Order: sequence, then structure tokens, then C-alpha cells
Amino acid sequence: MFAIIGIFVVFGAVLGGYLMEHGNMLVLLQPAELIIIGGAGIGTLLIANPPHILKRIATGLPGIIKESKFNKAMYLDSLKMLFELFGRARRDGLVALEADTDDPTKSTVFSKYPAFLNEHQLLHFVCDTMRLVASNAVEAFELDQMVELDMDVHHHDATQPVAALSSVADSLPGLGIVAAVLGVVITMGALGGPPELIGHKVAAALVGTFLGILLCYGLIGPLSAKLAKAADDEHAYLHVLRVAMAAFVKETAPIMAVEVARRAIPGHVRPTFHELESYCRGKAEAEAPKAEAAA
Repeated sequence: MFAIIGIFVVFGAVLGGYLMEHGNMLVLLQPAELIIIGGAGIGTLLIANPPHILKRIATGLPGIIKESKFNKAMYLDSLKMLFELFGRARRDGLVALEADTDDPTKSTVFSKYPAFLNEHQLLHFVCDTMRLVASNAVEAFELDQMVELDMDVHHHDATQPVAALSSVADSLPGLGIVAAVLGVVITMGALGGPPELIGHKVAAALVGTFLGILLCYGLIGPLSAKLAKAADDEHAYLHVLRVAMAAFVKETAPIMAVEVARRAIPGHVRPTFHELESYCRGKAEAEAPKAEAAA
């Protein structure tokens, strides 16, 4: 929502100031200049990037207008899920985790968190790690190094669309100059004609430079920065999951493992100690009578 508001503020301020100086809006309507700049910008994007990056850009841009999904509620749900998963491993043994990680949709833990199940990359990140924990095939340090490597690859993939959009943004002022130069070429061919015609063609040429700079610093550049922040938010979330699983592998008690992970949550969405404890304990205490009754 704030991204949309920001776009309206940028264009509203620029056009509003132009109108305050009694500018003619019709002069800014230059479809040819927009086709030159926009088409060339899209062309540079296609030249410089393979299809998988273009696909990530197409799927990532719509999410920019939404608020980050990595809010306090998601962190609380995720840590409670891990708390229950760790508790299950403590009660039934590590082998019990194999059924949860092999088919998460049928897991008694994962199935209670449909929002997490729909995040396939995050789900695989947790399941692949806990599968190794259940196999007891690697030491805690080696597991942590493996998870860190997975995070680095994931973050690299997430930032490739950012670099692609940034390169397009950097090219737009230059493409605006290209459009302006072509306008000057057309203007030179009209020398000797009516002054009004020459003035109109000069104005059209200058609009090309204006559009290139405005689209660079007022639209594509900020969108690229927002996409980078979204990648950083996801990386921070994965780091929290990593801290929790690494603490559990070191035989830390489940409630303490999620508390260690809570300390890694970014400050603006970090729940308090009592919020996390009551959230986790409340769920566990509610399920204890059901387990006893079933027994």
C-alpha cells in the first residue's frame, strides 16, 4: 500500500509543481519518447538476463505493493511450530520427525500451519534441515554450515532480480538522452520552418531526458530498492529458523531454542519474551489434555 502511495506522491509532486508554473500538460504527452525509452529499457532487461531471472522479476514485483509477510504474527507462528516440532522429537525421538518431513501435509505439526505450508521454499528449508537432524548423520557444526550455505544460495537467487532492475534504472537516464538526441535530429531537419513547430520539437526532445531521469529515480530505482528489502526480510526470517534449529541440535530445550531464535528477530517485529512464552506454552498446555485423553 505504501509503495502505491509513494508512486502517487512522486508523480503528483512533479506534475503538480509543473502545473503551478503554468506548464502545458499536453507537451509532456510524447508517446514516441516513451516508446523509445521504455522499449529500450525492456530490451536491455531481456539482453542482460536469462529467463529464470525475468520470471522472478515478474513474480516479485506484484508483492512489492503489499506489506511484508514477515511480521510479528508470522514469527510467532513459526517459532510455535518449531517449538511443537522440537517437543515432538523430544517425546517420540528424532525418528518421529521423518514422517513430518517426508510428507508435511500429513504432519500433525505442519498441517496446523497452512500459511507456512504454502511457502514452499521455506517449507523445504525446514524439512530438509530437520530430515538431516532426524538421520543423526551430521554434527551440529556441519549442519549449521550446510544451512548457512543454503541461505547464501537462496539470498543470491533472491537478489538477482534486484541487480537486474538496478541496471535498467541506471540505463534510463542514458536512454532518455538517446531519445532527446533523436528529437534534436528531427528538430534540425525542421529548421527554416515556423518557430512554433521548431519549439514544439525541441520541447518533445527535452521530454525524453525528463522521462528517463524521472523513471530512473522516481519509479524503477525505488522499486528495485523495495525488492532488495523484501529479499533482506526473507533472509532475516531464514536466519531465525536457522538459529532455532541449530540450538535444538545442540540439545537445547525446545522453549530455550525458540527463545534463542527470538533474539535474532529484527527489532521492529520482535515479540517480547512473555509474548513468545505464552504463545508457545498456551498451545502446548491446550494439547496436553487431548494427548492424555487419547492415551
